[in-house]
Amino acid sequence: MICAPPLPLRVLAGCAVLAASLSQASRASMQPDVSRMPPSTATPARPIVIAHRGASGERPEHTLAAYRLAIEQGADFIEPDLVPTRDGVLVARHENALSGTTDVADRAEFAGRRTCKRIDGNDITDWFAEDFTLAELKTLRARERIPTIRPANAAFDGREEIPTLAEILTLVREAEARGKRVGIYPETKHPTFFAVEGRHLDGTPIARDLGTMLLDVLQAHDFTDPDRVFIQSFELGNLLALARTQMPARGVRVPLIFLMGELRAAPPHDGFSQPWDFAALDVAASAGYAGLEDALRRPLGRDLGYADLAAPAVLAWLREQGIAGIGPWKNVLLRPDRSIHPLLADARAAGLEVHPYTLRAELPFQSADAAGRTATMEDEIARLLAAGASGFFCDHPARAVVARDGFVLRD
Repeated sequence: MICAPPLPLRVLAGCAVLAASLSQASRASMQPDVSRMPPSTATPARPIVIAHRGASGERPEHTLAAYRLAIEQGADFIEPDLVPTRDGVLVARHENALSGTTDVADRAEFAGRRTCKRIDGNDITDWFAEDFTLAELKTLRARERIPTIRPANAAFDGREEIPTLAEILTLVREAEARGKRVGIYPETKHPTFFAVEGRHLDGTPIARDLGTMLLDVLQAHDFTDPDRVFIQSFELGNLLALARTQMPARGVRVPLIFLMGELRAAPPHDGFSQPWDFAALDVAASAGYAGLEDALRRPLGRDLGYADLAAPAVLAWLREQGIAGIGPWKNVLLRPDRSIHPLLADARAAGLEVHPYTLRAELPFQSADAAGRTATMEDEIARLLAAGASGFFCDHPARAVVARDGFVLRD
């Protein structure tokens, strides 16, 4: 099966929701009201443990079982990645492609939903959440994504449904009633695709603004305490729209985290070495990024990557725009000579929180030094916290909590 070429973005309502939100925000004010920004403090005495997709080292990811276990193991936050259904409900999946984490490929009634889409520059043939109603998705059952690495998790295949964000918030409230207070750390997945580029199986535009959808659910559940919510994204445009217009219009003030992938100088357009909104949209023509060009000291363009955005002047600009922190890839920070990439110190100096991702216990995920010796997850946690990280994402919350608490007591 061959994907159709990407749709011309300029014909999609002038770059549609994201660009419109940014332009509106910039006309209103290019300098956000600093009083609305969540404060960024010095490294906390107790850095936060963020359960990445739940306790995904012990249960299939993004299931209520994984989130429930993470809460019991003492995680401070649980992390749902969010994608929309055909009928506009936010559900927790790492990707909108479903075959890697559900039994959709075995379901004959959905065989005709398999298609090819271009997402963040990659042609992907799969079944996609946005082509299923919530009722249809609820008939699927979750599976372990990496069973060869986590065979024990595969024993739980078929037991769990795909949860909605609303169901996750209900789980958090139930835990709170039992005396376990935990926050949520949702990620808006592929916001440019869902708002601008993407089409349903029948060819109609998806046209979903994930920031608006997320705020709708948070407010409906009265869950907007800035101490209990972070919103994260690998794309900058949707975070700026949240900071400048969407949250202020609703009286909501929660911290925003800009995720960063590989720090490449000349990125291919692959969605992990640059924010996809920069690759997909004509950022130079968007007033929403005003001031970024001065911070970069070069013109904006499609070649802009995370390496460029890691510069100290850009980090300071991010803070000025209402971004509370960054989430860098831990393999960028943990260098083979056992030093820490200066990005961490530069971000802290700019007043940003730093929450690296993802700490995992299995050998294939461990960093290695110049001699090829691998580190344990606990060693990686200690090195990152010693360098000033204010939290971290992990797949094994129980071990991570012990490591974090041990570091705090030692320090």
